[in-house]
Parts: sequence; structure tokens; C-alpha cells
Amino acid sequence: MTALAFTPVDDIPKIIQELRATFQSGLTKPLQYRKEQLKGLHNLVAENEAAFREASYLDLHKPPMELMLGEAGMVKQECVDAIKELDNWAKPQKVKGTLLNRLDGPHIRKEPLGMVLIIGAWNYPLNLLLAPAVGAIAAGNTVLLKPSEVAPHTAALITKLLPVYLDQRAYRIINGAAVETTLVLEHKFDHIFYTGSGSIGRIIMAAAAKQLTPVTLELGGKSPVFVAKDTDVALTARRLVWSKFYNCGQTCIAPDYLIVERGIEQELVKQLRATIQEFYQGNPQTSGSYGRIVNNQHYNRLMNVLKRTRGEVVIGGHNDESDLFLHPTIVLNVQPDDALMESELFGPILPIMIVDSMQQGIDHVNKGDQPLALYVFSKNQKTIDHILDNTRSGSVVVNDALTQFVVTSMPFGGTGPSGIGNYHGQRSFDIFSHERGTLIKKQAMEKVNNIRYPPYTEKKLSWAQWVLYDKKKYAPNAANPGAAAAKAKL
Repeated sequence: MTALAFTPVDDIPKIIQELRATFQSGLTKPLQYRKEQLKGLHNLVAENEAAFREASYLDLHKPPMELMLGEAGMVKQECVDAIKELDNWAKPQKVKGTLLNRLDGPHIRKEPLGMVLIIGAWNYPLNLLLAPAVGAIAAGNTVLLKPSEVAPHTAALITKLLPVYLDQRAYRIINGAAVETTLVLEHKFDHIFYTGSGSIGRIIMAAAAKQLTPVTLELGGKSPVFVAKDTDVALTARRLVWSKFYNCGQTCIAPDYLIVERGIEQELVKQLRATIQEFYQGNPQTSGSYGRIVNNQHYNRLMNVLKRTRGEVVIGGHNDESDLFLHPTIVLNVQPDDALMESELFGPILPIMIVDSMQQGIDHVNKGDQPLALYVFSKNQKTIDHILDNTRSGSVVVNDALTQFVVTSMPFGGTGPSGIGNYHGQRSFDIFSHERGTLIKKQAMEKVNNIRYPPYTEKKLSWAQWVLYDKKKYAPNAANPGAAAAKAKL
């Protein structure tokens, strides 16, 4: 496998200037051109899946099933959907005008923003780089891609393949770490899309603010799981083990901790243990279905936080630094101030916090930042509604977890500290498009326009009000008696 070579810093300004010039030339605007490039992106993934298997195994020990479900399959489907729907997404959208301009064809044109920057993440190095690129290409932009250097084998493979499948005049890659990324961010882009940690997200946003560049930030947070005592415990355990330990827990929307109603915690632990035994055939380290921690830095971070917990490690805790292996680990009786609750874990450690009521769990969640995802396991619709009505999060899944990411017809993104903006499907096209309000007036009917011209008269005012505004009247709000009193004073 080819090693990842960083882009020489002297080449970076030239690459960016070339992409800007390409956009200004109009090369990327025709819909047929965009479709051809999307076909190329689809084939980049489809024709090299064996190579991506090897790269993702070297980077993350990622099982082929997880590569297909969470990465390659999703990118291909995004391409297929965009090619199929692009004519509809890109067509002008008619809007309703007032009586004065209804005949002037008011509409919204969908136009590309220009040159966009997409910065990927290491945990899903194929998907989180190329899936946003689908929307950027479909919208007609030129694109600069920055893969994560923390997943070097996948980054090197994409760098090698991109010129084979996509037009290098419009789509380029820059590789590097902090130095190269900092230099890139000194340049003006028309949109920046970043997936990663909140700390780096703040740096991205600060750099973008200097250029007044809009951003989409896909970040993370401690995604909670509410487990009510009426749930099917065995089913809940199976879905939690799959979603938590998928990609070795290194998923931004992985269940970060459980909020379990008192009385079912021992049965839940029993079922979690049995499921881990079943899924990984008694030994996760030798299982072909279990990944690894990405590098020593993240391994040591997880081991440090696990050593500081005051909870009871009831499952797992075994580790092998030489293999970057950490056994699926369950920690019971974790308190809100425990080390495991300080920040997003991003690894195969699942704390369980026991509560006397779901309201107690709601109160805990609402004391912190809005998470990227929130999960509820319950058979009771009132319980489900109460939790959803009284919490905030980027997305929600009831009686499952992680599966919202593959529903590309739904917007995916965070809120507050867990992210800004969302994408997937048409939303990806929309965030990289400018909705240009357009009104095409005819050089005729000037007498109608005379009512807006000086000298202004009461008659013109009366006509203008009749033409421009709805004549509907509303009674004062009975719930707000102050409105009627204020009107009377006037």
C-alpha cells in the first residue's frame, strides 16, 4: 500500500487558484458535466472496493461488512440518487408573487456557490470525505478535498484514484496535517464542510469568519440512550451492542452512555454479555467482525479515562496495546461526575447510569450540550413522546441506534455544539447551492407601475395597499389582552 505523501506547501496556493479559475470558466455548470463526474465518483468506489477493503483494514481493522454498510455503499447510493434526481433538484423553483408581480415570473434559481473545501474525518475516511463531495459536485462547484492523515492508507488510495475518475481541473486533493490545513484555511472559499471534533470545528469556524465563508460543521457529543424498564431487554441489548461497537465505537453518533431505569440493569448487563459473546464468537480480538483503535494516541486516551472511572467494569476492560485492541467494555453504576462522563468517549466503552425515572435522565441530558444523536428504547409511546418533547438533539432513533445515518432522505447533522447545518440526499445539493431569487419583469404595463412612483398621493397609497397586501383581518388574541389595550391607547 502506497504511503501518504503530504502536499508541498508551495503547491497549495496554485491548486486553489486553479480551482477558482476553473469555476469562473463555467466548466462545472452544465448538468450533463456534473452527472458524468458523479458517475466517475461512483465508479471510483465501485471498481476499487477490494483496494478500499485493504486500506480500511490497515487503518482501522475495519470489517468488510462495516465498510460496505457505513462507507462504500452509502457513497455509491448518494451518487446514484444525485444522478437520478439532479434535473429536478436543479430546476428553477416557482414562487407565488403578489398581485403586482405575479405575471413577472418570480422564481428561485439553484446556482453553485463556487469553490468549496471539504475536510474529511479518519473514522469513516471514505464516506465522510466523498459523501459531501457528491452534493458539492451535483451543485456545480469546484471542490478541494482534504482527507484525514490519521487514516493514511485510505487517504493515499483516494489520492491515487481521484485523477483517474474525476476531472482534475475541477476536483483536487490536498494531503497534510496541521501545517497544510492551516495554510489552506488562509484562502477564500465559498463554503467549508468539516467533519470532526468540536475543538477543531472552532478553529475552522474562526478561520472561515475572517473570510465571511459559510460553514457546515458535523461534530459530535455524548449521545445518550434512554432505556425504559418496559423495553424488550434482549432485543435492546442486541441493537446496542451492534451500534456501540460498530467501528470499535469510533462513530460520532455511537451510543455514548446508557440512562437505564432502575430494576432492569442486571438483566441488561446479562444480555449485553451474551450478545458480545455471540457477535464476536467468544473472543473479539480474534474475530473478523471487530475493529481496532485508530492509533496509540487514541488508545492511550481511552485507557486513561477507563482507569479513572469510579464505576464497576462488569464486561471487558481487557486490552492489548501492541494490537491497539480494547475489548468491548461495559461499566455499571457510573455517576454523572465520573471521568467517563466528561466528554465524548469515541471508543468501545459503554457507561451505564442508573436512574429512578426517565425524567431524572432528561434533566441530566438537558444540563449538557445538545448531542448529535439521542436514542430511546421503550414500548410506551407516552414515554417516548415525553423524552423527545423535552430534549434536543441533532437526530433521534427510537428502539434502535446508528441506523439514521444510512437514511439519506433524512437530513443528518447536529445542533448547537454538536454541529451546524446538515446534509445527505437533496440536502447535500442544497447546502452547496445558492438560492438566487429572480424576478423577470417585462418592459410593458408601465401604467400599473405608476402607483409606486412619486408624487405619492393618498389614492396611490390606497391602491398600493390593495395590490400588495392581503386584506385579512385578525381579532385581538384573547390570550393576550394587552394587545387590545395597546390598540385602544393608539
